[in-house]
Amino acid sequence: MFKACIFDLDGTLANTLTTLAHFVNRALTKCGYRNLPEERFRFLVGNGADRLMRDSLAEVCGSFTEEQVRDLRRAYDEGYDNAPLYLTEPYDGIISALKTLKEHGIKLAVLSNKPHYLTVQVVEKLFPDTFDVCYGQRAEVPRKPVPDGALMIAEELGISPCDCLYLGDTGVDMNTGNAAGMTTVGVCWGFRPREELEEHKAAHLITHPSEILDLVSGTANRSHR
Repeated sequence: MFKACIFDLDGTLANTLTTLAHFVNRALTKCGYRNLPEERFRFLVGNGADRLMRDSLAEVCGSFTEEQVRDLRRAYDEGYDNAPLYLTEPYDGIISALKTLKEHGIKLAVLSNKPHYLTVQVVEKLFPDTFDVCYGQRAEVPRKPVPDGALMIAEELGISPCDCLYLGDTGVDMNTGNAAGMTTVGVCWGFRPREELEEHKAAHLITHPSEILDLVSGTANRSHR
């Protein structure tokens, strides 16, 4: 039986696709660029805000300067920082699943590449009094897929990495959990296709949050793989 679950945030706990697309496109418009289709952001998000700015600029204008990156990031932050919960909702079934996990004594944590202060704000608003540890991207810790953040969480919880499930919706998440020596769970309701999770060696694939407890207790059958 596993003792802890570490969750990604965007695309795993909360559907933020429309939110992120809205504020990036708002920033692109403000800086004089064309907008991108919302679905395109499924493949642009997940590596932190700076990478999101760079990848968005690459989509709309090919080459770009560091000044353009800074200007776009400034415009993005002006919007998103003021309303990070705009159009953001927990995925169906996730709140119930988290409640059940807590009732069974499972430690719960969040590790996101979203800036730390925004991660905390979103998690505290959507999932109050739920998580034992919550970390976003901090300057002193390398962002995922470097496993440092996941390992720090396990140490803070006092739980061995091998007793942790790491749940996420991208290849970055699977690489993070695998590098940390944790059992990875790819969630198929998120931003990226099932094939990406398989390619990055997800130990389990699930299609609904209710399946998490089976994995934690060790009663999951092969349909979860």
